[in-house]
Amino acid sequence: MGSKVTRLIRNFNVENRAHREISRAKPRAAPRHLPDGGIPHDRHDAPSITEDVHRRNDPLLSMLKDVYVESKDPVAQGDAVVQTLEQETQRRQLKLSLPGEPYGFCDVSDVPKGKLSLVEAITALNNHKNLPETWTAEKLAQEYALDPKDAKALTDFFFPFDVRVISKKPEETKQITED
Repeated sequence: MGSKVTRLIRNFNVENRAHREISRAKPRAAPRHLPDGGIPHDRHDAPSITEDVHRRNDPLLSMLKDVYVESKDPVAQGDAVVQTLEQETQRRQLKLSLPGEPYGFCDVSDVPKGKLSLVEAITALNNHKNLPETWTAEKLAQEYALDPKDAKALTDFFFPFDVRVISKKPEETKQITED
């Protein structure tokens, strides 16, 4: 019902409004500047400006032909790209993986150096949580071929889930009774 009302309002007197808009005086365009910096006062000067714009300027074209641009990439960037490609191509075998495909994950056999699989990350974090003296960030970096800075960040900012079961009624607690 609402769309019919809006359509009626939108289409009301469309032809008259269109004719009124078409017959309305158009705004004048801004005047074009002359090459000497002056402003043309009438429309008869405008064709000379368009001729100036479209005319070939041979001295400028000859100077443009003399310009030769040569660019070279910095050597340092090229070496960095080659090193990162080599690091990505180096792969290591997984230490741990899921048994079979019960969770719908495609089991991978190797990962790039400097990366961890999900199972390895959870295991490494759990080992660090249970035995922080043994499984330090340096040992995790060595064991899983990680950058020591990344291993330190992993142990500082991530932790596995901690499940705590709270008993329903501990015997030591006293209950408040109404007097």
